[in-house]
Amino acid sequence: MASSDPLARLVQQLAKLPGIGERTALRLAFHIMRAPEAYAQALSAAVLEVKSKLVECEQCCQLTESSPCPLCADARRDGRTVLVVAGQQDLMAIERTGSYRGQYHVLHGLLSPLDGIGPDELKIQPLLARLGKSDSEIEEVILATSPNVEGDATALYLAKLIRPLGPRVTRIASGVPIGGELEYADGVTLGRAIEGRREL
Repeated sequence: MASSDPLARLVQQLAKLPGIGERTALRLAFHIMRAPEAYAQALSAAVLEVKSKLVECEQCCQLTESSPCPLCADARRDGRTVLVVAGQQDLMAIERTGSYRGQYHVLHGLLSPLDGIGPDELKIQPLLARLGKSDSEIEEVILATSPNVEGDATALYLAKLIRPLGPRVTRIASGVPIGGELEYADGVTLGRAIEGRREL
């Protein structure tokens, strides 16, 4: 397809999305072409709106329409705990469970030196400033990064920075998932499950 072709340009733009290859981009482009024009207009308006109307919350750094965001502004949430996540999708996943009622902090990524992502590229300084305030009531910081190389490295790095500020630093548990079979779990997962055991 020629790059001047509107279909080719749409495919090129869709293929730039994470996890979308050229074949998927082509399928999405054809779906948009076959859809009513009102759908295409609504889709383009939603993309433009998300870029123009979302701002970063001054407290937790998540993307929101107003700052502070509704979660930070909710007086019913426990201000003594802050759960640190890599991205907004992690925050949304935890909120869907309904099991956590404290505050959040979104890092906007994880440490990954091979990808050129160091501490300065993450929202670490706003977290430290929040914890260092003289009127801070934060007693515990829960590090909820994924249990992989980048997530573990980020959690260890943050723990070193946070401990001197006073709050208790904890890490979410990892191990065998509910409904999982021990015989199929890898050694690292089993090891973490045993290390993270708790009393019944």
